[in-house]
Amino acid sequence: MAFTPTALNLPHHPFRITEKEEQYFIFDEVRKKHLVLTPEEWVRQHFIHYLIKDKKFPKSLIQIEGGLSLNQLQKRTDIVIFNTSGERIMVIECKAPSIKISQSVFDQAARYNSIHKARWLVVTNGLKHCYAHINHASSQFLFVEELPEYGLL
Repeated sequence: MAFTPTALNLPHHPFRITEKEEQYFIFDEVRKKHLVLTPEEWVRQHFIHYLIKDKKFPKSLIQIEGGLSLNQLQKRTDIVIFNTSGERIMVIECKAPSIKISQSVFDQAARYNSIHKARWLVVTNGLKHCYAHINHASSQFLFVEELPEYGLL
């Protein structure tokens, strides 16, 4: 079974991909382990490398698949970015390339962020990226075309 990756709207990165018993794995350089290579993981790994290499996000301030409790249900946040004071500043929701970035997908990410209260909310399927800066006091979202570098957040 051959792995045929979806070309994404993110910079290319030479990932370490292995195959074992007809299943593919990708090495996660943040968590330092091999993960099952699903379409969502393909997007998540590309976006993580985009943050680190292109947007200068410190690897040590990136949390992947952190848990949260929402309406008494256990949920998982794909990526959370912290500042050097330990405050959550960005929540990133990754979807498979086949999942359209719709209002309901954005609303799901916004519900997760209602717990985290991060200033930035990002939703991506690897093809389309939605970046929103949030003013929690006024509940206003300012959508931007480009994600700023870490030092400018």
